[in-house]
Formats: sequence, structure tokens, C-alpha cells
Amino acid sequence: MNRLQNSAFEAGINGMATEDVDPRFADLDAWPLNSAMEAMWEGQLAAVAAIGHALPAITAATEAAETALGDRGRIVYVGAGTSGRVAVQDGAELTPTFAWPRERVRFVVAGGDSAFVTSIEGAEDDVDDAVAQIDAARLTPHDVVIAVAASGTTPFTVAALKHAGSFDAVTVGVANNPGTALLASAKFPILIETGRELIAGSTRMKAGTAQKVVLNLISSGIMLRLGRVYRGMMVNMQPTNAKLKRRAEAMVAQIAQCDPQHAARALEEAEGDVKTAVLLALGVSRADAETILKDGDGNLRRVLGELARDRD
Repeated sequence: MNRLQNSAFEAGINGMATEDVDPRFADLDAWPLNSAMEAMWEGQLAAVAAIGHALPAITAATEAAETALGDRGRIVYVGAGTSGRVAVQDGAELTPTFAWPRERVRFVVAGGDSAFVTSIEGAEDDVDDAVAQIDAARLTPHDVVIAVAASGTTPFTVAALKHAGSFDAVTVGVANNPGTALLASAKFPILIETGRELIAGSTRMKAGTAQKVVLNLISSGIMLRLGRVYRGMMVNMQPTNAKLKRRAEAMVAQIAQCDPQHAARALEEAEGDVKTAVLLALGVSRADAETILKDGDGNLRRVLGELARDRD
């Protein structure tokens, strides 16, 4: 590498690590494929490791989200390009995994719904569309807005998060570069410094992996705190196919300590609701089970604890 090339590497494309060319991998395309694969795999490991430093910030954002959401707040994902699609993937899984109501998750994505599967050129610069989509969402202080951008400077994403803040929504910004506008605009900034990509600017790689993990942590943490998980099981899951029905029956049998046939009957009587089925399997009537769960905010651990105390 000559002095001019080295200078270009040092300066980077625009001063952001995620866009810089890494001199170590300048000839990656000429490497034996097994070596290139190993280097890319190591990059993925490094991306996940980088999240460790941000765990306090991730935890703070999750706690604030759980407090704000209550029984009517929404989780609103914001992003453009790769980051937007990563966000959509996380949000789309909340309903089948945790039975999170579909009307309580929303996506604000540059280019609209068509951008979920197709790149929409120029959409990430459309600040007016960002503001319009946030206005259309009719945010309240109970809503949680999670905006993701590897660069931390994407105009659409930054504008959307700033505007969301004006409605007193909980705003969370996830970026892979420090000192950026997205982080400055968030009430809860989360910096994941994944550094240079092996393929410069290809933030679908290290940055995208880190973003997916962070969103997994936040959304799963929210569901933990809201009582939608019990003893490592997704007890709010809806058994919408044969595999999920078998899983639900196994959960009821394990929690209620009953045989599979009894669990299956309880689940059928509960019309597929795992928590209700657990109480039915324990001898509680359908009406009482529904009342107890409502009074206990649907938290199965709390409800079972109270039942145990009453029986003692």
C-alpha cells in the first residue's frame, strides 16, 4: 500500500468508523475463501462482544419502556434501509412470540411498507416523510419509540426520533458511531461501537448483527418485565398451529405438574390461553381463573404465588 492509499484509509470515507475502509481487509477479495469466511465470522463475534459495554444503557431503556407502556402504550420502531428491516424483523416477532397486540406495535420506515423488502433510493433523506409518519402515529407519553441507524446520522431516522420526543414518548436511539445526532436526540441513547466493517460501509454485517441483538434484548426484556414469560417459557404464546399447540400443552403440563392429557383438556377449555389453562389444570374454575389473572395483571408468577399462599 502506498503513502497516498494509506492516507485515504486513515482519513476514512466520511469520518465514521462504520464507513471506513479497514486496511487489514483491503485485499479481502483476494484471500482464500476459507480465510475470508473466518475473518467475517470473527467480525460477527466482535459485534456481539461490543454490546457488553452498553448493557447498562440497554437496561435503563428497557426499564423506562416497561414503565411507560402500561396496558395501552405502543412500541414504535423507526429506521431506514438495513436498520429499518432489522427493526421490522424484531417487531414482527412480538405477536407470535409474546401475543403482543398487533395494534400496539408500529413501524416508521423510510420509504413505507414497500421498503421492507426493496431498497427505496433516497428515502432515508426524506425528513418530511419522517415527520408525517410520526404525526400519523399520534404518539402519547405511553409510547416507546426505538430508532436504529448504524451511522447515527440518517436524516429520516434522526428527524423521526426528534419529532417523537416532542410528544413526550420514551425515545431510544441505537447507533454504531459515537457523538452522532441520533444519540443526542434520544432520551435513552445506546451506542454499540462495532467499528469498521470488513466490507466498508456494509452495515448489514457487524453493525446489523449488533442492532438485531440489542433489539432482541430490549423487546425480550420488556416482555419479561410485563409478565409475558414464566420460568423461561413464553406463556402468552398463541397456539396457532400444531407445533405451537404441542408446545402449549407441554408448558401447561410442566407448570401445573399434570399429565399431558389433563393439560390438553385444560388448554382446550381455556381456548388456547396457556395461563388460563394452567389455572384450570390446578383446579381453578374458568371464571375464577380469568378474574385472578386480570387482578394479577396477567403475571403468572404472581398469581401462582398468591394461590400457593392461599392454600397454605
